[in-house]
Amino acid sequence: MARPAAVAPQAAAITGLVLSGGRAQRMGGVDKGLQPWHGRALVDHALARLAPQVARMIISANRHLDAYAARGWPVLADAQADFPGPLAGVLAGLRAAPTPWLAVVPCDAPRLPEDLVARLAAAVTAPAAGAVVQREVPGRGLCIEPVCCLLPVAAADDLAAYLAGGGRRVEPWLLRHARPVRFDRAEDAQAFANFNTLDDLRD
Repeated sequence: MARPAAVAPQAAAITGLVLSGGRAQRMGGVDKGLQPWHGRALVDHALARLAPQVARMIISANRHLDAYAARGWPVLADAQADFPGPLAGVLAGLRAAPTPWLAVVPCDAPRLPEDLVARLAAAVTAPAAGAVVQREVPGRGLCIEPVCCLLPVAAADDLAAYLAGGGRRVEPWLLRHARPVRFDRAEDAQAFANFNTLDDLRD
C-alpha cells in the first residue's frame, strides 16, 4: 500500500523563534539584535519577516531582556549562563513553544524570505522530521543555513541529551532532525546574508 503523503504544517501549528542570544564577538561583543540597520534594530527586521508566517513568536536573548520584551513577545534566556551557542536558544524555544513546530531564524539576517516558513513546511515528509535551508554559497558550494530551519518540538529531548553530552556544533545535530531544502530562486541570493561586523551594518 502506498504511504500517505505527509501534510505540511500550517502556520497555526508553528511558533517562530528569533535567535538573539549570542556573544557577537566579531561585533566587539555588542548585543547584535539591538544594533540599528535602516532605522530599526536587527531583531525588529527579523520579527517583521517571521511573525506574519507563524502563529506566535518567541525571542531568544541573554542580555537586555527588558529591551527585547518591549517588542511585545515572550523572551527566553538560555538555561546555561555561559553562552553555549545557538543550540541552547533552540532548546529553550523547543521547550517553550505551545505548538508542535518551531521555525528558527537568526536576528542578523534582515532580508529573510517572506515565504520562508511555507517553503520549509512544504518539504516536511514525516511528522517528526523538519527542514533546513540549503543554498549555493559562492566559493563554498552547497551549504545549509543551520539556524534557518523548521523543527518538531518533539526533538527537544534529543537536543537536551546532545548538549548534556558536550555537543555544541549545530549541523551534526540538526541534520538528524531536518532535511535540507534548496533555496535557489534569484531573490534568495541575498535573503540569507547575515551581518557579522559593525561594518556590515553600513550596507
